Amino acid sequence: MIIIFYNRSWKAMPDFHITKTILQKEIKFSVIIPARNEDKNIGLLLNSLQNQTYPKELFEIIVVDDHSTDNTAQIVKTFSDIKCISLKDDQINSYKKKAIETGIAAAQNEWIVCTDADCVTPINWLIIYSSFINKYHPSFIAAPVKLVSSLEADHSKLNILQIFQSLDFITLQGITGASVFKKAHNMCNGANLAYRKEAFYEVGGFKGIDDIASGDDMLLMYKIWKKYPDGVHYLKSKEVIVETLSADNWKAFFNQRIRWASKAKYYEDKRIFSVLLLVYLFNFSFFILLIITVFNIKYLYLLLVFWILKTVIECPFISNVSRFFNKQNLLKYFFLFQPLHISYTIIAGFMGSLGKYEWKGRRVR
Repeated sequence: MIIIFYNRSWKAMPDFHITKTILQKEIKFSVIIPARNEDKNIGLLLNSLQNQTYPKELFEIIVVDDHSTDNTAQIVKTFSDIKCISLKDDQINSYKKKAIETGIAAAQNEWIVCTDADCVTPINWLIIYSSFINKYHPSFIAAPVKLVSSLEADHSKLNILQIFQSLDFITLQGITGASVFKKAHNMCNGANLAYRKEAFYEVGGFKGIDDIASGDDMLLMYKIWKKYPDGVHYLKSKEVIVETLSADNWKAFFNQRIRWASKAKYYEDKRIFSVLLLVYLFNFSFFILLIITVFNIKYLYLLLVFWILKTVIECPFISNVSRFFNKQNLLKYFFLFQPLHISYTIIAGFMGSLGKYEWKGRRVR
């Protein structure tokens, strides 16, 4: 029933397009980029930002270098008109939140736009944001992100891990859009979001969640939603899709997903936690059924029936979302990857509840 709700919500949500009838107030943006050891990627991101169609005088770019041990800071400094701030604080649990907070403190403009250093932004990214803000007057905007194997090379040659990640990420992105549109607010992605600087400070910034290693996106969105229940929106537009790199190995993938799962227990709204728990228990039931099948082969038929039924129910939703992200070619793998998806959900959910993982060369909890 949950996935059917998401599918209907996604289909009901209109795509946003710029119209000349929207009275355009000049929106000024501060683009905040926390970066740690991203010398292979950050140049591509900064080039994409400097190629924006939005007037240069209406936005600034701030990179906060989080104790990088490579050439990240040096590369940033080769770009003109880009602020590079070195994070001074050490021995804290949430370096990314501190980096964003530091960037916001230095920001001169009314709107904060966040992305990650391993991303590339489309050329109309900021002009679409501006038009959306003028039309809906939000306080927080979640926006779409697409997973790619490379930020500059051919994306068509994918291995098993990249295919699996893409299918999983499509699902998460669809849930993000559908839940925000229906004001369930249980997910967003820090690679593409924006909020009013004033709203950030009105809710106390990251205070109260600053000891949690992750959650610079979802937990902040929830704080702003509590103050502005009608002020959280999803910007459904192909012209604002930010591309981000997929994990390059299974260890990195699981660490990323464990990090994401670790946020769940911090939701004050028990409705959100209940939905996440229900999804986890549904997947866990497959594991229980598999164990039973080992001892009694007669249950294999029931296991296959549930596998097929799960695929049939989820497929329309995945199909609709994949069309938006131009990933329809991956649908042929959806049925085959179901057992792997169920297994990873169980493992990542359990490990996330422990709150310990490795990220960017750090062991955090």
